[in-house]
Amino acid sequence: MSVFYCPSSSSLHLRPNLELYTLTKPPYPHVQPSNHLKLSRRLYVPNTINGIHKKKTTTTVCSVHVSPWDDKPYQVLPGGEISYYDERDVVSFLDPPKQLIPIDPSTYNPAAYLWKKIDDIPEERRHRLLTLLNPRLITRAWEVAGTRYDSSKLAKKSSSSLLAAESGAKLLEFWHCRTNGGPLAVAWINYFKTALFSCVDGQTFGRVIDASVFRGSSRAFAPLYFTVREVNEVMSTEEPCDVAYEFGDGLLDLQEYPQGFPKPGKHPSPFDDAVVIYVRNVGPGVMVGQAWQEGEDLNQVPKKLCSEILMVKDYAHLDTSW
Repeated sequence: MSVFYCPSSSSLHLRPNLELYTLTKPPYPHVQPSNHLKLSRRLYVPNTINGIHKKKTTTTVCSVHVSPWDDKPYQVLPGGEISYYDERDVVSFLDPPKQLIPIDPSTYNPAAYLWKKIDDIPEERRHRLLTLLNPRLITRAWEVAGTRYDSSKLAKKSSSSLLAAESGAKLLEFWHCRTNGGPLAVAWINYFKTALFSCVDGQTFGRVIDASVFRGSSRAFAPLYFTVREVNEVMSTEEPCDVAYEFGDGLLDLQEYPQGFPKPGKHPSPFDDAVVIYVRNVGPGVMVGQAWQEGEDLNQVPKKLCSEILMVKDYAHLDTSW
């Protein structure tokens, strides 16, 4: 697997990143770089000659260091849209321009670099990745996240503070999710929202709580509870993963759940047919999942329910105990 990277095209001339790549052609004409800005300040000192006050002028020149990182962290596009360089770096890493020469993936860990780039994006803007990453790049993020398991240190990191917390704490998190190619019967799955909550007995559950496009029809499928379990691999492909959302039949015997949540009920089709979402941690507050309909029939061939799912934590809702 060849992995490419480039800083966002809009930021190449402002923040050239020479750590990993070299350009085939210089993107700008050769100029003599200067990291210092000279500032001139005039001082007027009174001077008395024959009783007449005159101004004596002195000039002080000082040199102030100017870093290229002092530039604004965004660019205003012709249509007025703001393009942030840190967000574009993530997109460019997953979809590098052809003029960049890839380095040998064995010399660095792509997942570690993607994790750092996502961490550079402020929490309040990470939700913008839901619109910036198309289905092809979401699939690419799943692939890159697979190299995370090559590093024992990185493999221990978690995108969710709830999943990383010690058992016994009653915590609640909300996540925005985007995918593509879902069945027409559940077309709302292309844009939906989930809630994860942990119980005092150490178990973690979740449910689909919203579908941003087909809100009316999504109520027919509520509450869609699932159990969160730590698993090491996707059953159908034997690829590594971190956790799995197991929907089961929906008839969970929950002794308690967050206030306002409905009572668990039987899942409608296709969620009653052993649907499991396998999840990989990608970066702080960002995960990618694969939804599989594994089937209750042992002779049934598992199939993907939709394309890969991008999950971004909703930082507008503070992590709270319920």
